[in-house]
Amino acid sequence: MKAVHFGAGNIGRGFIGEILHKNGFDITFVDINETLIDALNARDSYKIEYADDAHQRLTVTDFSGINNGKDPEAVSQAVAEADIVTTAIGPNILPYIAELIANGIKLRRENDDTRPMDVIACENMIGGTDFLNEKVSAYFDDADRAYVDQYIGFPNAAVDRIVPMQSHEDPLFVSVEPFSEWVIDKTNMKGTQIELDGVLYVDDLLPYIERKLFSVNTGHATTAYTGKHFGYETIDQALEDEKVLQQLKAVLAETGALLVEKWGFDQEAHAAYVNKIVGRFQNSHISDAITRVARTPIRKLGYDERFIRPIREAKERGLTYDALLSTVAYIFEYNDAGDEQSQELQKMLAEQPLNQVIQTVTSLEDVDLIAEIEGKVQ
Repeated sequence: MKAVHFGAGNIGRGFIGEILHKNGFDITFVDINETLIDALNARDSYKIEYADDAHQRLTVTDFSGINNGKDPEAVSQAVAEADIVTTAIGPNILPYIAELIANGIKLRRENDDTRPMDVIACENMIGGTDFLNEKVSAYFDDADRAYVDQYIGFPNAAVDRIVPMQSHEDPLFVSVEPFSEWVIDKTNMKGTQIELDGVLYVDDLLPYIERKLFSVNTGHATTAYTGKHFGYETIDQALEDEKVLQQLKAVLAETGALLVEKWGFDQEAHAAYVNKIVGRFQNSHISDAITRVARTPIRKLGYDERFIRPIREAKERGLTYDALLSTVAYIFEYNDAGDEQSQELQKMLAEQPLNQVIQTVTSLEDVDLIAEIEGKVQ
């Protein structure tokens, strides 16, 4: 079987590529990074190493690469021949690959290809595939849409694996944490003939997306911004400081209470899930830079993102959210010269009233909540 995966970076090779390989797929990686694409085409294997005491390695084979900047037609042809299409490129990049996917689907229709196929965005984003579907659909006419309705699925997914920034002499080698979770909403699938080992298929994805977003993403970012506040450079170093560890646990207690009340997760099972997350962050074999985890602070302060959304929903339910507010205050002070959004946020704070900046970046209209955040920041 053939898979097209957009994003040949560490997550693409070290997570989605791993699972596709284990399920027997021939993988076409699509990326504009010439070094990676050239290496994928020059080699017949690469290694994934699991970051634990054993340092076990997996050899990935049966792959190729296409540079979508240089050969977009080849990308669309690959999509036309694929059994599954996946992405791990970041939410902001999805619109730039939409036309390539649309052209591939058009080729399928022109070739009278009635094989069902799913397009799955594996991004840290609620409704990532819905967003991609919207961008792809903009390139369709009515006949294309009728074809898609019958043969092409766009199921949402939730993904979870820590893959830190890293640099190796071998550009294809990648180190990943042993834990991974990939959950797919089977209700929007068309390619039901494919069921990937290592993937959980569910009828309702939203509880799993929110559990991951409000636990792993909120917790990871909390560690990063709190760690930066206390002068640390890596996640594992920061969590050796009891102040950072307690802030992480306090935040996860608040989001955990929300998740249990909202979705009915078993309290003990969720506590075990949280403890596993804390242990993952403390993994000394993964030296994850705070600058990587804390990047794009304005996006992380978004209305439906990992902090403001649980704060809003906790307030609606009369639950506590004080620790979450403290982390938000750390985000507003975050200053990384190498991060464009960090510098943009600091410029806004220097030039505009604080409450106006809070309202702009969070899109909040609740004046009381804006005032609470303002108080924490001050």
